[in-house]
Amino acid sequence: MVATAATSSFFPVTPSPDSSDSKKKRLGNGSINLGGIKSKTSSGNLQVKANAQAPPKINGTKVVTPPAEVFKNEDGVSFHPPRTFINQLPDWSMLLAAITTVFLAAEKQWMMLDWKPKRPDMLIDPFGIGKIVQDGLVFRQNFSIRSYEIGADQTASIETVMNHLQETALNHVGSAGLLVDGFGSTPEMCKKNLIWVVTRMQVVVDRYPTWGNVVQVDTWVSASGKNCMRRDWLVRDSQTGEVLTRASSIWVMMNKVTRRLSKMPEEVRGEIEPYFMNSEPVVAEDGRKLVKLDDSSAEFVRKGLTPRWSDLDVNQHVNNVKYIGWILESAPLPILETHELSSMTLEYRRECGRDSVLQSLTAVSDNGTDEIECQHLLRLEDGSEVMRGRTQWRLKNAKISGNVGQIPADTA
Repeated sequence: MVATAATSSFFPVTPSPDSSDSKKKRLGNGSINLGGIKSKTSSGNLQVKANAQAPPKINGTKVVTPPAEVFKNEDGVSFHPPRTFINQLPDWSMLLAAITTVFLAAEKQWMMLDWKPKRPDMLIDPFGIGKIVQDGLVFRQNFSIRSYEIGADQTASIETVMNHLQETALNHVGSAGLLVDGFGSTPEMCKKNLIWVVTRMQVVVDRYPTWGNVVQVDTWVSASGKNCMRRDWLVRDSQTGEVLTRASSIWVMMNKVTRRLSKMPEEVRGEIEPYFMNSEPVVAEDGRKLVKLDDSSAEFVRKGLTPRWSDLDVNQHVNNVKYIGWILESAPLPILETHELSSMTLEYRRECGRDSVLQSLTAVSDNGTDEIECQHLLRLEDGSEVMRGRTQWRLKNAKISGNVGQIPADTA
């Protein structure tokens, strides 16, 4: 019934000629009152007269309704035009008004929905879109810890943490409008075939995030000597503001063609110097010399490590995060089962490509406490050093306390 009423409002049903003729026959020549409509026959012609009604008024003004269009045939008899498909179409203005009303009501209901997370650990920034903060000197980005980024301890792996650091570094350069080609290469660097390579990295992990946590990563750059650049990171829990990870690194330039280190050209310095922040490293410098291991001093050796095609970055060398996984290949399993990595210091000495075959060497220094220190060396089969490292390990679920390092005031 509702559908019929709605249809009739847009497509009025008119009586067919046959039904009108039949009514005429039934009425005959008499005069019948049909609800105010008088029907009378005279000289064989049917005349219909409606009760007069006062014209409608709008705001006190009479509105005159134009008479319906009437046609006359050859004999001078008036008749209305035949009902066709065209003149039976609905009033489209009414239909448009109805559709508009429906959309406005739906929009109102949509805006009234509560989009706040129902749980405090749910993702806040679903697209991980970063932004520039602190007068354009700090780049900030959120990351949600995915299920495939956690390990056997149900926490994010160190490789996951390092990938977040690398991602924010590149996005920082891109947001500043300096990213052209390669990993963080500026326009002037591209003209001179220069790329960035990391030479030293220090990382301190106070706590690893777990699946579903959202971490907030801040990164900024500072000058380091005449030809180097320092990049710092600060990782926090986005809900509590707790500091999770601090990292500081030193970067130099290398010629993409000759694969040799290069001085920083003045043109490049002019591009990046406006983004330098005058701040101390977020991780205090560990001045202890990294030990060079050999076959006699190493306790654990893993040989035959080869890069996969997916381990190469856009600069056609192995990504620096992959090196961290390689040095842990020779770490003893009992340490991995009972301890977690709390800090590491890495020195990158040379790059390696897809045809490289590497060896990972580890020596363990157990001082009788719950903390363990390891020395690492990653080298090619011919003995050439690729990376030296030192890692420190603490018992799992150990309580973290102590100094969180020197952090720029506006990022704390």
